[in-house]
Amino acid sequence: MKRLVAIAAFAALGASVLATSASAELKAGTKAPDFTAPAFLAGQPFTYKLADALKKGPVVLYFFPAAHTSGCNIEAHLFSEAIDQFKAENATVIGVTAGNTNQLADFSKETEHCGGKFPVAADPGAKIAKQYDAILAVKPDWSARTSYVIAKNGEVANVYSAMDPSDHVNKTLAAVKGLKK
Repeated sequence: MKRLVAIAAFAALGASVLATSASAELKAGTKAPDFTAPAFLAGQPFTYKLADALKKGPVVLYFFPAAHTSGCNIEAHLFSEAIDQFKAENATVIGVTAGNTNQLADFSKETEHCGGKFPVAADPGAKIAKQYDAILAVKPDWSARTSYVIAKNGEVANVYSAMDPSDHVNKTLAAVKGLKK
């Protein structure tokens, strides 16, 4: 029995290692790579441009593995619930994924996910995620769960990477609030 528990613990550790980013994320102070991507807000398609969003204030750019998956559903819902707090800090939120991009229109409008409160962008082939070193090691065509706070000047102010979706909103909101100090 002890051997079975040890094997299960080792397997769980191995799975968590495989689910992390394939490489190190961009560091604070780094210039955030500019990008343009097809996106959806409340089911409506548009072209998202990071440079345009930064003109309005800081941007919370969060990468998530795939629409309509359990952790990503939770993360989108948490960002949706907190969106007014981000807006109060003049920050905008954008979710970017390379997984299940054909489902983003619905994902962007469903109340249990984004609820039409912030856009999500498609990243076919994880090209944007690669620029941000946010690649899922176990599935390199998908993005890892990594969140960036990009200051209005275009520099990365904060990065948080964890497969558990529960702290991304708290960490990025605190970082956005810290930009004023």
